[in-house]
Amino acid sequence: MNYRRSIHRTSGNQIIAQPDGVETREAAAKLVGKKVTWNTGKRAIAGEVASAHGKKGAIRVRFETGMPGQCVGQEISIL
Repeated sequence: MNYRRSIHRTSGNQIIAQPDGVETREAAAKLVGKKVTWNTGKRAIAGEVASAHGKKGAIRVRFETGMPGQCVGQEISIL
């Protein structure tokens, strides 16, 4: 969906994502600790689900490196 951010700062290695079929915070909390990858075409960038975000099932994913702007709005895979 977007980067994790505040008014003045953007966290380049943390992404807010909305998994398919997850509608509540409790269901999103069950995904904490799972591995996540985003495929760039040349390589895969790995991350981990850090926590639930909000009340509608979004999750916060912490990646190993800063994420490029092309990742916003694209599919990630939860392993």
